[in-house]
Amino acid sequence: QVQLVESGGGVAQPGGSLRLACEVSGRPVRTYTVGWFRQAPGKQRELVAGITKSGRTRYADSVKGRFTISRVNAENTIYLQMNILKPEDSAVYYCYARGSLHSYWGQGTQVTVSS
Repeated sequence: QVQLVESGGGVAQPGGSLRLACEVSGRPVRTYTVGWFRQAPGKQRELVAGITKSGRTRYADSVKGRFTISRVNAENTIYLQMNILKPEDSAVYYCYARGSLHSYWGQGTQVTVSS
């Protein structure tokens, strides 16, 4: 059974930073395409950042240059470093892992950017 558990959400001021973590259990994280989505109230879930099995990364235009996704195979964990946070980054952030047959989601972690 594959499980994803997020941590690291919270409240930050505009211009501040947060780091989200997603620990994957059940299978090696390197065997999946993994990443982060977010969903704000009244909006559709959107891709924030992803990293393929080969390590190629992609980002939403809105977070390029501010967010960095990484994968630490030894920890079976993926991270999302979020810098220069803006109020519009406020949302519930979900990590995901996509395999050849199944996709898995974490429970979500709230990020609020407010002064």
